[in-house]
Amino acid sequence: MKNLFSLKKLRRAVCILSQGVFFLSVSASTVVQAEKTVHASVAASFSFSESEAILARIKAPVFAARDFAISDFGAVAGTDASAAIRKAIAACNAAGGGRVVVPEGEWLTGAIHLKSNVNLYLAKGATLRFSTDPAAYLPVVQTRWEGIECMNYSPFIYAWEQENIAVTGEGTLDGSAGWDNWWSWAKRGADTKSLASADVTKLNEYSSLGVPVTQRVFGAGHYLRPSFFQPYRCRNVLIEGVTLLRSPMWEVTPVLCTNVIVRKVKINSHGPNNDGCDPDSCRDVLIEDCVFDTGDDCIAIKSGRNEDGRRIGVPSENLIIRNCEMKDGHGGVVIGSEVAGGCRNVFVENCKMDSPNLDRGLRFKSNARRGGLVENVYMRNVKIGRVAEAILTVDHQYEEGARGEHQPIVRNVVIENVTSLSSPRVMWIAGIPKGTIDNILFKDCTFSGIDTAEVVQNAGRIAFENVTVTPLKKARSLNSRPDTE
Repeated sequence: MKNLFSLKKLRRAVCILSQGVFFLSVSASTVVQAEKTVHASVAASFSFSESEAILARIKAPVFAARDFAISDFGAVAGTDASAAIRKAIAACNAAGGGRVVVPEGEWLTGAIHLKSNVNLYLAKGATLRFSTDPAAYLPVVQTRWEGIECMNYSPFIYAWEQENIAVTGEGTLDGSAGWDNWWSWAKRGADTKSLASADVTKLNEYSSLGVPVTQRVFGAGHYLRPSFFQPYRCRNVLIEGVTLLRSPMWEVTPVLCTNVIVRKVKINSHGPNNDGCDPDSCRDVLIEDCVFDTGDDCIAIKSGRNEDGRRIGVPSENLIIRNCEMKDGHGGVVIGSEVAGGCRNVFVENCKMDSPNLDRGLRFKSNARRGGLVENVYMRNVKIGRVAEAILTVDHQYEEGARGEHQPIVRNVVIENVTSLSSPRVMWIAGIPKGTIDNILFKDCTFSGIDTAEVVQNAGRIAFENVTVTPLKKARSLNSRPDTE
């Protein structure tokens, strides 16, 4: 058959991948069928059924039926309620737990530090508007800034080594970030570095030299933006129902936490580095029924950067992502690039990804400076409308690329029953000679609107089973979709 991309050609192409770049151009409706022997090693590695044991372990924290309204502690709508919120949290914690209630209305605040057994509850119609004054996030706390530990401005909502904590309700968390405050710290001109450039360089130096975390002090006079919600070394964490707007940078980013649920959260924030949800060296995580509309990756799984990630050495593992909607963003589900501690057992299902400003569906990124073992990633039953680059991207040439001594590894990836309406290509895979990309299976997928050659470089086994690829011209005819859609 003239238009069949045969298994024999696929095998021959894979054999030469380590020596160059492989291009697959699709000029007509193409069906790719792979024999069972080709993908057996992938299928035998793990299965989606393993997610059932993870789900059985993940439990939402339970709180006592006690309410502590911030208005009872002196909060007045439209004024700074920071002190009242602190008092309400302390009282709730001392009483054995319950809800700290933010009533309907607009309330102003600085940093909020949660304590064990406290559920910060935003009533319908309630808005917590966070200050743009950096001093409202001092004194500094121990945090992880893009994968490196340091002492920096407090995240807007923060918890350190607490248990049973939550942020819930139908209200809104508004970070107030914009180009006249937080976002300007990352802005670059044509011939200028960002305000944060010197601090980022210093932080990386501290990590490389092994400087103790307590001596890596930033905060006042520096320009490392705080994240929005960051529980750190916590157990039993829930964020549910709320809407997050205008974050300085990363939005929901639990670090070194166990048993985390992110549920029915709506995120709309389009600033620089505005990732939606970044579990960082976390275990047993459920992200479900959320909407992401972001200025960076919608979901980005992390585990520390470079030496600091290897020093702590805790992977992100056992993550379930389901029933989510991804709109604008650099990637729908992303692993990396700060993944030096590794990542394993990620299950993605029943998600919708669609936007002309969404670049990729499933994305892996690392390099020889960051390294990291990433394995057992399963995506199924995902509907992709438009993406700007590819359904799958594996990028080990990211930033430093091959300049480093650490092997980035991606292996055991299954993409099953995934459909797309418009994507330039199915895969953009850029490995490096010292890295490993292996055991990738596409199964029962239909990809339409493909108009660009596939790219695979320095990769191992890639298999297809019952995959249909329809080029752009044919897809337009089949779907009657105008060019602008």
